[in-house]
Amino acid sequence: MDQLYKIGITHGDFNGISYEVIMKALADPKIMEICTPLVYGLTKASNYYRKALEMNEFSFQFIKNAQQATPKKPNLINLNDEEIKISLGESSESAGKMAELALTTACTDLKNKQIDAIVTAPINKFNMQSSSFKFPGHTEFFSTQFNAPEAMMIMVSELLKIGFVTNHTAISETGKILNTDLVLRKIKILNHSLKKDFLCTHPKIAVLAFNPHAGDKGLFGKEDINILEPAIKQAFEQNINAFGPFPADGFFASGQYAQFDAVLAMYHDQGMIPFKLLAHENGVNFTAGLPVVRTSPAHGTGYDIAGKNVASPDSMRDAIYWAIDILNNRQAVL
Repeated sequence: MDQLYKIGITHGDFNGISYEVIMKALADPKIMEICTPLVYGLTKASNYYRKALEMNEFSFQFIKNAQQATPKKPNLINLNDEEIKISLGESSESAGKMAELALTTACTDLKNKQIDAIVTAPINKFNMQSSSFKFPGHTEFFSTQFNAPEAMMIMVSELLKIGFVTNHTAISETGKILNTDLVLRKIKILNHSLKKDFLCTHPKIAVLAFNPHAGDKGLFGKEDINILEPAIKQAFEQNINAFGPFPADGFFASGQYAQFDAVLAMYHDQGMIPFKLLAHENGVNFTAGLPVVRTSPAHGTGYDIAGKNVASPDSMRDAIYWAIDILNNRQAVL
């Protein structure tokens, strides 16, 4: 393409490691060669972390809006000039408010085509809660913002891709939510995303069992027989290469995941634990099913290491790379 993509980066919780991983990632000159990054954040916070991390050679181009973005430089749109108190490693109401402001401002720009994609730094889901933000996470927020009820969380790395039937749902509620239609819809969304966003021509999808040992033929739990097996059968009848259900422990321990283009997990920890163990610091969270591209590093706010200059920027850097790759892939299938 003639012009570099403008990649919006929301600053997340300023008391965590967001500014550290953003600044370290954008200090890599390779990033400037492939995109124009725009951080939605605070001048005062960036100056604080620049000094705290002794990144004296790094600097932002401070701008007022996305139209002023300068190519080949890291840009920061200053959202607020008020004084802020940065409390390293602690949750604060002001951090939640500024995280929400970054999200809503970046979304408005994305809707108005001022930027091409969004990379979100980690938020604290608790301090974000307000009368205007009642979401359990980024995925649900973007689903509402872009009227995409079928939006789906997919964890992405070069080694593994894992989609989820349920996202931020209590374990006690997961079994009540699960039904054949839901699982089939999620298989279809994952299959479509693999083709559109990752250019897999004939995706192979492994569906993880809900119960240990897939319920041992109904000995304990009949969800795998009554819900998952019919969903997989219907998907296969619709020319989707879905297989399973596979008991999760043996599936990952044996390395069987390497035989598939993606895995569909029934609930958060079933997929997240093996993903984070296998992807290490290179995992990325991607929201499939949106009309826009949104990625995020696969880690949290990192309160325990905030300000210690030990946070790895690898996941943030990969989130930027994947956003660009998915934009290119979507252009390729148009």
